[in-house]
Amino acid sequence: MSTAAKIILFATPVFLLLIAIELLVDRIRGTKYYRLNDSVASLSLGVFSRTHRLIILSLATIVYAWLVKALSIPQLPQDKIWVWVLGFVFYDFLYYWFHRMSHQINFLWAGHVVHHQSEEFNLSTALRQSSSGILSWIFYLPSFIIGIPPEVFFVSGALNLVYQFWVHTRHINTLGFLEKILVTPSHHRVHHGQNELYIDKNHGGVFIIWDKLFGTFQQEKKETPVIYGVRRPLKSLNPIWANVHTWSQLFKDAIHTRHWRDKFKIWFMPTGWRPKDVQKTHPIKKADLALFKKYNPATTTSISLYALVQFILTVTISTWFISVMHHSEFSLRLIFWIILTLPLITISMLLENQPRSKWLEYTRLFVTALLLFYFQDELSQLSSVLFSNLALLFYLLISFVWLTLSQPALPANNTFELSN
Repeated sequence: MSTAAKIILFATPVFLLLIAIELLVDRIRGTKYYRLNDSVASLSLGVFSRTHRLIILSLATIVYAWLVKALSIPQLPQDKIWVWVLGFVFYDFLYYWFHRMSHQINFLWAGHVVHHQSEEFNLSTALRQSSSGILSWIFYLPSFIIGIPPEVFFVSGALNLVYQFWVHTRHINTLGFLEKILVTPSHHRVHHGQNELYIDKNHGGVFIIWDKLFGTFQQEKKETPVIYGVRRPLKSLNPIWANVHTWSQLFKDAIHTRHWRDKFKIWFMPTGWRPKDVQKTHPIKKADLALFKKYNPATTTSISLYALVQFILTVTISTWFISVMHHSEFSLRLIFWIILTLPLITISMLLENQPRSKWLEYTRLFVTALLLFYFQDELSQLSSVLFSNLALLFYLLISFVWLTLSQPALPANNTFELSN
């Protein structure tokens, strides 16, 4: 496992601990910045993003390896501190431009929008990551060209990502002189706003100086409370749909337009641009912020608790999966990834009270049982306790009974919040 991957792996339990602490603070203060359904949706996208990378090799890794080998690019000395400082600062500079363009070009926005779909803003939002942003490597080519060593580049990226975690909070106000140099929670709250004043502002990852230099800085205003989310709301908790929602709309518009030029043009136009003929035949209403209402489907406490426990188990096993299965056979990694992805989908459906969601969860348990028992010999070599017959039977029995006893009836306005 690379150093960069280890940084993310070791940071993950710290992230989860800090989320738990913020949740406790949220409960004590009564601020209600956390909702179970929103937090589970955000964390599900984080799990999906991290685990699928063990199935699909990073395109950036492939491209970088090819460039270094094919072009014989000379590398700066990796053992010099100044190279690490340069690599870290330059990475953030390139990240600024990638991030800024991801807000301004349709096809890049489709790969980034996932991170902005949450209508809450808390530490769980930081882990809400896309699985479809496959072209980010293009923006980092200058780092390779000037000779930043691979280790320096990927570690800088990991540290940049770790830094960005803590700025996703509403419990920290301004931080004095640090506001002039670094991205702070106040700066990043602005970035996640869909208010007209805040849209497409504050794109820096670690340093806010890039925004100040290039005209995209916006101070948070007390008289303009941030409204989080996107103008074309997702209105779904499903992690798969969250990843493909905007892509789906772009493909539909490209198909529906009668103009061949627009079929190509739509992908590279400013975010939100649609062909004129499609706007008339297939209009889409943007959210009216004056009437804005968060997507918060009601559910019963019993279903919510069941979903929460299943999700905690999935997150725990996913962390283990990432740490031990790098060198396992592809078929085994694929099967186990499926086992971890299925509950993310069915949990979202349960929390949305979708028709047949309980029966789909029964099906998920049955399929999981078949896969686990079929591959038990291989899996037991990784963990004899986790994949023992007794552990599997206990999990399946408890899940089946609990789900059966959970009430699907929905009393009016009966929502389950983490802060309650």
